[in-house]
Amino acid sequence: MKNKIQKIAVCVSGGGTNLQAILDAIQNGIIENTEIALVVSNKEDAFALTRAEKAGIPAKYISPKQYPDRASFGQAMTDVFQEFEVDLIVLAGYLVIVPEILIKNYRNRIINIHPSLIPAHCGMGYYGLKVHESVLAAGNKITGATVHFVDEKADHGPILLQKAVEVQEGDTPEILQKRVMEQAEWQILPHAIDLIGKGRVSIIDGIAHIQ
Repeated sequence: MKNKIQKIAVCVSGGGTNLQAILDAIQNGIIENTEIALVVSNKEDAFALTRAEKAGIPAKYISPKQYPDRASFGQAMTDVFQEFEVDLIVLAGYLVIVPEILIKNYRNRIINIHPSLIPAHCGMGYYGLKVHESVLAAGNKITGATVHFVDEKADHGPILLQKAVEVQEGDTPEILQKRVMEQAEWQILPHAIDLIGKGRVSIIDGIAHIQ
């Protein structure tokens, strides 16, 4: 995909700090060969949609609540991504389990950022501050973030990048969340998008390889 601009869709549920990190990385040349074609949120009032609109990027509100079942929701998402000719779907703080039909239609073309070192502190129910609460409750000295390809299981699929972050004395979930974002999430997610856009990532036998 070296000669073709990679079009990505960013899916968000909240403020869109990871979306902002992607926008900044594209502007600063950290992510090359890539444009954000679309931002999608399952929350109508998500500030991420405002970020997208300010950046001149199409922004859409699509929620499972608007559809009779997950299959219809998944088909609607697929239709929108196809309409915008999306090459890669980036889940950046997206708190919706991705419908199976979407995973099948975009196999190995969906990545997610998770605020822990998978397989620790991940799976159903581990999102947002809950992840960092779990890290602190376990007494872990190290945490971090993971970029992985999405499959049918929550926080599962081939791991592309991980970055460790130190847990410090006196950390609260909020303080730890901010450090993981700044030191890990905002660095490895743009890097992952750049690697994929340059055609440097392949998945062989369920394992992600970087060339």
